[in-house]
Amino acid sequence: MTPGMIHIPTLETERLTLRAPAARDLDPFAAFFASPENTQYLGGSKTKPETWRYLGEVIGHWAMRGFGRWIVCRKGSDTPVGLVGLHEPLDWPETEVGWYIWDGKGEGFATEAGAAARAWAYTTLGLTTLVSIITPGNSASIRVAEKMGATRAPDWDHPRHGALLVYRHPGPGGRI
Repeated sequence: MTPGMIHIPTLETERLTLRAPAARDLDPFAAFFASPENTQYLGGSKTKPETWRYLGEVIGHWAMRGFGRWIVCRKGSDTPVGLVGLHEPLDWPETEVGWYIWDGKGEGFATEAGAAARAWAYTTLGLTTLVSIITPGNSASIRVAEKMGATRAPDWDHPRHGALLVYRHPGPGGRI
């Protein structure tokens, strides 16, 4: 391994590959973040330079925490359809499993990739608890969390975004 490089594992599901995010993902990532409709529950749209910085944050999270989010692609393709995985910024209450899907919405990709990320967190990292933090009104994300077996927990008051919904995932062995 080259000094300073980080190892991001590749995960596979029945239909998807979860791989390391890379600079080559900027254009589809930027197209997703340019849309106010796509980002209405994510704090609003971003310019391409803002998305570049955010992609750097996504990659850097792996170096700082030892876990993070993966680019999601259909098996056999390297074209990104979303970003799914683990997230725990400094001001977060605990580790979150989250998802953004920009191609293939309604096909169950968020649930499938989210379940793979959660399983990896429990088996590889040894975590025993995960949450999904969802902006009120984001019914699609609420459905994904509920399909994954997560149940509503007390709201979290984010200093900038206000009250956010918290869904607690079943831990290893299905315990909540």
